[in-house]
Amino acid sequence: MTRRWHVVTLALLAVFALACEGSGNAKPKPTRTSAKPATGYPASMVALGDSITAGLGSCAVYVACTRNSWSTGNNAAIASHYDRILDKNPKIKGEADNLAEPGAEADALAGQARRAVDRKPQYVTILIGANDACARRVEDMTSVATFRDEIGAGLARLKKGLPKTRILMVSIPDLYRLWQVGRESDKAVEVWSRGGICPSMLAEPTSTAAADQQRRERVRDRIEAYNTELRKACKAYGGRCRWDGGAAHRIRFDLDLVSEFDYFHPNADGQKELAEAVYPGRFTW
Repeated sequence: MTRRWHVVTLALLAVFALACEGSGNAKPKPTRTSAKPATGYPASMVALGDSITAGLGSCAVYVACTRNSWSTGNNAAIASHYDRILDKNPKIKGEADNLAEPGAEADALAGQARRAVDRKPQYVTILIGANDACARRVEDMTSVATFRDEIGAGLARLKKGLPKTRILMVSIPDLYRLWQVGRESDKAVEVWSRGGICPSMLAEPTSTAAADQQRRERVRDRIEAYNTELRKACKAYGGRCRWDGGAAHRIRFDLDLVSEFDYFHPNADGQKELAEAVYPGRFTW
């Protein structure tokens, strides 16, 4: 475990790994080529990021569940980016890899990007940063300057290794709203408190003390600052990177879209909502 809060321990992942075996997409194929799809839609893709993109908590057990991922999932009920592209370009069938890791922070992006380069995808999605804000203490959140450098390092690897690949940069969801919609739910409050879920934002969720409200606002502001850096980094990347325009952050979700395991991660319906909100529609950038 890192110094930050993690949504699931490595031991738990090991115990339940077999429960989701076969639920992901195709295994890595380093020899894959990057032939241009006839339809203009990508013929291969890779998802980078953290537990949200890994689909944690969206299946019947609390483990990564990539078949429900908003990005590469193959569960038709999710209408993932992979499935939407498959409808337009059959060449992508089986050519979607999910490299997102539960607990990953921005400093993991460069390593994930290196693995993505080996697969030579034509489309890459990135959603990362929630764990940088979900520290045990507000003081332990990743600084904005460090976050910017770590995101830049990951994008630099992608640009060098995949200069023609299209990148979708997705904004960090609104964790302050999560607190707002869950603070009056006895069940959510119990789970957050018992599990130590994102303590920088969700500790003492029912408290109205000024210090607790100031703490939450500092986390909210840090996430907004991270999103600003993601937008700037995507712009600096050039024409091959597309920012979601803050669409993920603007989703007005309620508790019916989050997992009852932790009242934090999107459930299957939440993954579907996220897929719809950030789908680019056209692959012409």
